[in-house]
Amino acid sequence: QVQLVESGGGLVQAGGSLRLSCAASGLSFSTYHMAWFRQAPGKEREFVARINWGGDNTVYADSVKGRFIISRDNAKSSVYLQMRGLKPEDTAVYYCSASRLVFGACPQDYYYWGQGTQVTVSS
Repeated sequence: QVQLVESGGGLVQAGGSLRLSCAASGLSFSTYHMAWFRQAPGKEREFVARINWGGDNTVYADSVKGRFIISRDNAKSSVYLQMRGLKPEDTAVYYCSASRLVFGACPQDYYYWGQGTQVTVSS
């Protein structure tokens, strides 16, 4: 049974930082591409960042480029999202996801999903 469990969300003031973690189990983690998506109330789920299975290829949404960093530790079966310079518009539920084959930016590209962690940025 595959599980992705996110943690690290919370309430932070604008300009602050948070580090999200996603612990994976039940899959061969080092063979999966991983991604973070987010979904704000009333909006569609949107791509934030992705990292390939080897960790040497990362892609970011324009809205977070230069502020967020995605990384992974295959020995710990975990993926991380370091978020700095947070803005109120970053407020959303953040999801980690896993894809065995497609290294894409669409939610449909990812087969496994976590339950999400809430990030709220106050102005």
